[in-house]
Amino acid sequence: MPITIPRGKSDAVIEKISETLRAYEMDHPYAEIALYRQNSVSVRVRIIDPDFRGQDRVERSQKAWEYLDRLPDEAHADISTLILLTPEETATSFSNMNFEDPIPSEL
Repeated sequence: MPITIPRGKSDAVIEKISETLRAYEMDHPYAEIALYRQNSVSVRVRIIDPDFRGQDRVERSQKAWEYLDRLPDEAHADISTLILLTPEETATSFSNMNFEDPIPSEL
């Protein structure tokens, strides 16, 4: 599935993060990846991946950061939210609801 930017415009940091997550996407072809800039200093990233089934939050985080740690510092620093879910968890996850319908930021 292609990486999506569900709101806002892309910029250099969004493009760097997307490029890095393409490697994740290649290794996890059933993953759905979305990201967007919440404000000038904050990017939210969501990965919905059936491969997360049976993994706790730490294991999921380690798997995602294996890829995200490859980012340059300026892109790495802008990631403020990383949501890691299985497809089944999306309907009940507060983090996912906030990703879908975010509270506007004033920064």
